Amino acid sequence: MNAPSTESRRARFARGKALRKDNPREAHGAFKGAHARDPVAILARSDAERIPELVPIRYQRMTASPFAFLRGSAAVMAEDLAGEPKAGAAVQACGDCHLMNFGAFLSPEHNPLFDINDFDEALPNVDFTIDVKRLAASVAVAAQAENFSDARARAFAVGAVAAYRKHMRELAALAPLEIWHSSIDLAEQIRYFSDTALPGRLQALLDRVRRSPDHDDNYPRLATMVDGSPRIADHETTIMHEIASIGPASKVLQPVLGKYLDGLPRERAVILDRYEVADTAYKVVGVGSVGTLCAIGLYMSGDGEPLFLQIKQSLKSVLETVAPGSAWKGGQGERVVEGQRMLQAASDIFLGSVVDEASGRHFYVRQLKNRRLGGVSELLEGDALPAYARLCGRTLARAHARSGDPAVIAGYLGRSGAFDDALGSFAMLYAKQTAQDHAALLAAKGAPPPAAKSKPSAEKKANTKSKSKAKVKAAKK
Repeated sequence: MNAPSTESRRARFARGKALRKDNPREAHGAFKGAHARDPVAILARSDAERIPELVPIRYQRMTASPFAFLRGSAAVMAEDLAGEPKAGAAVQACGDCHLMNFGAFLSPEHNPLFDINDFDEALPNVDFTIDVKRLAASVAVAAQAENFSDARARAFAVGAVAAYRKHMRELAALAPLEIWHSSIDLAEQIRYFSDTALPGRLQALLDRVRRSPDHDDNYPRLATMVDGSPRIADHETTIMHEIASIGPASKVLQPVLGKYLDGLPRERAVILDRYEVADTAYKVVGVGSVGTLCAIGLYMSGDGEPLFLQIKQSLKSVLETVAPGSAWKGGQGERVVEGQRMLQAASDIFLGSVVDEASGRHFYVRQLKNRRLGGVSELLEGDALPAYARLCGRTLARAHARSGDPAVIAGYLGRSGAFDDALGSFAMLYAKQTAQDHAALLAAKGAPPPAAKSKPSAEKKANTKSKSKAKVKAAKK
């Protein structure tokens, strides 16, 4: 990260502004192309570290659409961004900062917050533009997937970057402790969504969560009763108790969970002391994580109260390609945990890491996410995409300001929309590259192209609503 500075905000802002001389904001609007790389070969590099039975599922999910490809190809984009312009201001990076890696959470005080969700690729000492470019590109690709025009897709990406820039400037005016304690209150963000029905639906969801904040609604959905005892239910290819190449989940995971518990701070471990492991099972999650060893553990208290923990294997961060001098020296699970604690306003109390010496695998552990709050991102798709993209931009600024110097970053970004516009251009160029890379994966795997969406686009629906309103007004006249 940047060396700590006790300079005034004015001096740090000027230092950030001076960075433009060697690294003009307009330079970020270009994309030098694919650098003669093979996206399928880059993806295949980590296959040997993944569970062989699950690797086909990874590619199956990535072939679904260009956006699915983008979600699973952080390694490809990292290699592309390594040769692109940087600003010269480092932060703790998320590393996989696309739209679907944001979500809603309850803080330990039961406040509903909106924050970054995934930290598998997190790495310190990375230029802030890396995360912002991946976010902008994901906005453009998602907009195209929703059948918005290229002009609207670009505008949405520009909006997300502008939201980042403006919030970073606001944060730069705060004291360091104020920045650390800042958060994105989900209830307050509802006012930014103009759709007439959406704010009410979001508020209703938050009200349900507030009524029972500690209720784990993954139970009993993920569980069943076997001989009178709760067990995790197998589910086709996504939840399973045994994988041939690595063995039964209980044999592989329970020693890992035991070591994890030994490493928890005592004030957290004392809570888990009141539960016991009822069952463990492998669980296939996400897109980019498919093939790594991911699992869930079902814990039950003496009175039958459930708690689910999630165990995820951690590989090296793909961002080591972008910032080779920042290679992580410790455990990879520790890297993820440190990144999450640095970036998130309020992290899970059960967050911890562990190394399984027997297999050489590195893991991190956290509580399995509440399903009700997990539905927030789904509510915000489609018509709400531009407002959701801006929310993600503000959230990323808050996260970066905790580790980086917000005054330096704000000085570089400035008051104008020069950086926003440049990244809008970059986002569209990278969206085109993503479509080409997705096509290359389809060809390599012999998969048919995905069927085009038949439903009307959000843009067309909005236009239809406007025309209908115009007809009503005309009829009244």
